[in-house]
Amino acid sequence: MKQQSFDPGLTNQFSGAIRRAINHDGTFNVHRKGTRLRDINIYLTLIDTTWPRFLLAVLLGFLLINMIFAFTYMALGIEHLQGLEPEMGAFVNAFFFSIHTLTTVGYGNIFPRGLWTNMVSAIEAATGLMVFAIATGLLYGRFSRPSAKILFSDHMVIAPYQDGTALQFRITNARSNVVMDLDARMLLMTVEQADGQFKRNYIDLPLERERVYFFPLTWTVVHPIDSNSPLYGKTAQDLAGKAAEFLILLRGFDDTFSQVVHARYSYTHDEILWGAKFVPAFHVDPQGDLVLDVNRINDLKLVS
Repeated sequence: MKQQSFDPGLTNQFSGAIRRAINHDGTFNVHRKGTRLRDINIYLTLIDTTWPRFLLAVLLGFLLINMIFAFTYMALGIEHLQGLEPEMGAFVNAFFFSIHTLTTVGYGNIFPRGLWTNMVSAIEAATGLMVFAIATGLLYGRFSRPSAKILFSDHMVIAPYQDGTALQFRITNARSNVVMDLDARMLLMTVEQADGQFKRNYIDLPLERERVYFFPLTWTVVHPIDSNSPLYGKTAQDLAGKAAEFLILLRGFDDTFSQVVHARYSYTHDEILWGAKFVPAFHVDPQGDLVLDVNRINDLKLVS
């Protein structure tokens, strides 16, 4: 059997140019289509989505449910709701009565009369209990889910290092939680074109240090560029010609939640600065404590 080339899961062959494999927010540059409705898990979608989208979805869902019940009350006859305020209009009265019922507030200024109207209000009250139970579960899931908030430097640098040169980038923890046993892995992805097809090649880049036991400060991840490195003797033009992209994978143990957390990032060839070096982002205060300035993670100086 022919030996397969190394593929970390991002495919080797494709047609057409791709801007990058991993976006800066850690998501993969893959868009799904053709998903069936029954395959969509709304709960997981709301857990994974951003906070603005989550809050917007909750607000729209709340308004939609109340509008449905408001129209139902109007269809049954607005006269079956007692205590309406005429200056507010029929729909507005029905809408706010629906909110009072769904949230089980029940101020008592408006109340239902008649069998069907009471049945609908009872169904809405039960719906409210279930909806808010689900919303509470979603909030708990979002707040309790462990996630790494690792800040990456805006650029990689290639600069003199010890007796040679090295490729470097810097990371720090943006949160106050303690991350232990942080592992780093870096892949070099290059693209070659032949017969109208693009082929990706992946190479594991050895690091000077693949793990730190403690991560309260910054960590400058270093790949020494020696004679065994695929970057040895390469120039910025060489990397650009192969559309080089460096894929970063991090894995650590979150001491707060006692769970493993992950982070992903990538740097393209045009995000590398040549002849620059990171400067320390922390200092010692007069009391003898280390002070980390997260805003200085991108601070650089030029070196010859």
